Amino acid sequence: MVSRVIVATDDQRIADAVHAHGGEAHLTSANLTSGTDRVAEVAAHLEADIIINVQGDEPLIESSTIDAAIAPLIDDPHTDIATTSEPIDSVEDVFNPSVVKVVTDRRGFALYFSRSPIPYIRSHERSLEESLRDDPSLLSNFRKHSGLYAYRAKCLTQFAMMEPSRLERLEALEQLRALENGFKIRVVEVQHRSVGVDTQQDYERVKRLIEENPS
Repeated sequence: MVSRVIVATDDQRIADAVHAHGGEAHLTSANLTSGTDRVAEVAAHLEADIIINVQGDEPLIESSTIDAAIAPLIDDPHTDIATTSEPIDSVEDVFNPSVVKVVTDRRGFALYFSRSPIPYIRSHERSLEESLRDDPSLLSNFRKHSGLYAYRAKCLTQFAMMEPSRLERLEALEQLRALENGFKIRVVEVQHRSVGVDTQQDYERVKRLIEENPS
């Protein structure tokens, strides 16, 4: 489904590396507050109806996950933003603030994204961590937000014109700006587990996975 890939960056070194490997890169302003703002700056000069934002810290996103995010915008003309969520398999990930959690309504639209454990499974007898370790099946209640978004171009332009919102600043999650301004975000469930790079340990893990599977 994807017809063109552009790396949006404010770092000349990244742009040079992309060009050296035959890719396309556009330099953006260094004053932007989020990755989506950076994408919007580049998208303003493109003729495209749907724009996909795959964040740079998600190098192992599967093409099938990207297709899953695009599908709602193709199938429903009233859907302006879509993303995906993945299973969470470990108690550690539930409490890891680098793993963003998402909860949805019955139709699959996001209610909230957070770095905290959501939903919070309450027990009068034990803590959430104790409950999850005693009953690992409870992990099925949690979903990890994948690091990508699909936007209609007009919606992306509107988003970029809005000031960073209160919850966005508190959680450092740009998608909360959209929710706070009344946009609906369709969340498609996928089974592929992506590996975000937020720490040196994440980097070493991803580097090892790429070396083991260079294709």
